[in-house]
Amino acid sequence: LACRCFSGPRRVAWSAPRASRALPGPVRSASIRLDPLGAPFPPCPRRSRIIKSLGYDRLVLQIGRGKVVPEPFRTESFALDVYRYKDSLKEDLEKADLVISHAGAGSCLETLENRKPLVVVINEKLMNNHQLELAKQLHKDGHLFYCTCSTLPGLLQSMDLSTLKCFPPGQPEKFSAFLDKVVGLQK
Repeated sequence: LACRCFSGPRRVAWSAPRASRALPGPVRSASIRLDPLGAPFPPCPRRSRIIKSLGYDRLVLQIGRGKVVPEPFRTESFALDVYRYKDSLKEDLEKADLVISHAGAGSCLETLENRKPLVVVINEKLMNNHQLELAKQLHKDGHLFYCTCSTLPGLLQSMDLSTLKCFPPGQPEKFSAFLDKVVGLQK
């Protein structure tokens, strides 16, 4: 069944990778740079235009220690907000109608548990890329879309959020077992 949980004002949140943290608990931003991902979203005005053309009126970027710092702006029809870190991303996540993030397990789980549509951008430079394995499985199960930095604009224009399925709640042990298997801790 497709989930009808993706409605309301159209806002996008982009999140840089965070350090690992215990779940559940407060979200803490960490000093991991966006640069290893090739700065997939912030520097390109074309991508902001794509977001706006899809009907979104606000783009929120968490850039971490990224070298590229886009200039925040507001117009009558669109706003770009930029910050490096916050103690908690909870408010941004609650307000977002679409989340674009790296494919870290914590970020995926937190977004999907909050019933938000998710696009994950894979870091192609990782060895033994567990992010890719996790993204492929969650995509296969219908919970998210995934792409690389170079394919993000095309995916944004072609994706159909209504095809996404809600992530089943209350099964952290299954998710944990899956992650253990993906990263090789369980055979």
